[in-house]
Amino acid sequence: MASEKVETIVAGNYMEMERASGGGREVPGGGDEAGGSATGRTGGGKAALSSLFWHGGSAYDAWFSCASNQVAQVLLTLPYSFSQLGMASGIVFQLFYGLMGSWTAYLISVLYVEYRTRKEREKVDFRNHVIQWFEVLDGLLGKHWRNMGLFFNCTFLLFGSVIQLIACASNIYYINDKYDKRTWTYIFGACCATTVFIPSFHNYRIWSFLGLLMTTYTAWYLTIAAIAHGQVEGVTHSGPKKMVLYFTGATNILYTFGGHAVTVEIMHAMWKPQKFKHIYLLATLYVLTLTLPSASAVYWAFGDTLLDHSNAFSLLPRTAFRDAAVVLMLVHQFITFGFACTPLYFVWEKLLGVHHEASPAIRAAARLPVVLPIWFLAVIFPFFGPINSTVGSLLVSFTVYVIPAVAHVAVFAPAAARESAVERPPRGVGGWAGMFAVNCFVVAWVLVVGFGFGGWASTVNFVRQVDTFGLFTKCYQCPPKH
Repeated sequence: MASEKVETIVAGNYMEMERASGGGREVPGGGDEAGGSATGRTGGGKAALSSLFWHGGSAYDAWFSCASNQVAQVLLTLPYSFSQLGMASGIVFQLFYGLMGSWTAYLISVLYVEYRTRKEREKVDFRNHVIQWFEVLDGLLGKHWRNMGLFFNCTFLLFGSVIQLIACASNIYYINDKYDKRTWTYIFGACCATTVFIPSFHNYRIWSFLGLLMTTYTAWYLTIAAIAHGQVEGVTHSGPKKMVLYFTGATNILYTFGGHAVTVEIMHAMWKPQKFKHIYLLATLYVLTLTLPSASAVYWAFGDTLLDHSNAFSLLPRTAFRDAAVVLMLVHQFITFGFACTPLYFVWEKLLGVHHEASPAIRAAARLPVVLPIWFLAVIFPFFGPINSTVGSLLVSFTVYVIPAVAHVAVFAPAAARESAVERPPRGVGGWAGMFAVNCFVVAWVLVVGFGFGGWASTVNFVRQVDTFGLFTKCYQCPPKH
């Protein structure tokens, strides 16, 4: 017999709604928690295998998802950013933006829990609905905030997916140059379209785990290979020497730690979303152990040569280890494409009215049109490296930093909202006044440095790429064939 349990705890704790039906717990994003029920225990190896590889909603799953999604292909462009910034600034900006990104991810988690708790007190059931960032803004602040969040988030995720396709083509070319990069973009566009069959972030357990292993291997390959190669003859480390390059590199690092446009969807896939608030910081600390050594070592070895080589693979000699790193990054970019596209799939499903459709085939078919503009834009703008900085300055700055910080202040500005807040300010920030001060600093810094100087520099650099290589270029930064 189906039984239902509703657990409500107010003033500082999360309200959780669970339902035990047929022995299994229904989780956000569709599907039951396999393996935790009598049915799962007696269903044999198939249920256990499904639970192990497919149904993920723990804090560990969220950590793997955040860490895997955060580093992605940008790992290969950070040495390029170091050549623009110089070693010292490169390290400082990674630490600074890593901390800032973790702070705004925390703000998003606070707003999500606040929104969901309020709705569940009103007996709203989210078991068959994936909450998204624009819905959080709508529920807490109204339709104008919803529209703004929807525009910036969807546009950022669209170009984030474009970047993954560009990265796939750029990487595969270094182990198979039979086809030009544009042709490889066509091929990988078709491959990445298969992500329409993955229902939600709840089903990324094995993929996020493998993705982080892949980037960990690649990061340490870059570090060890660069040190083993040694410095090239006549190496110079003259950065920074131009403001355009300096702020372009800084904005690429802003983009690096701005991967939480999918934070709400990852939280919603958790069985206990209230546990998320420290996960992004822990993921960032791990990511720094990958990005700092690899970017520093490659820049030390190749110096200013990186200014014309935005993909670190292009400078390292071809070996079995490099080919393995390329293949692993290709698989990881497929996974990251899914991470970036899945929230877009959800938005499109809701627009078409099939988000609650039980048939996976119908939902997959409805999602396919989302892939087409991504495919097309990747062919138009194949500028691996410069496009990261442009997206970072014009889109990530608002989506990931400005909007969450301003929204947090707007939600909790009334005294009544602070009194009934589900999440209190963390210790050490000076209470609500301290939180608001940190938020104001984040907004001011990102608007001036990230969007202002960064937007100017990234746009100038991007236009130069268009003038130099043209749109629809067949092979961006390809070495001449003899």
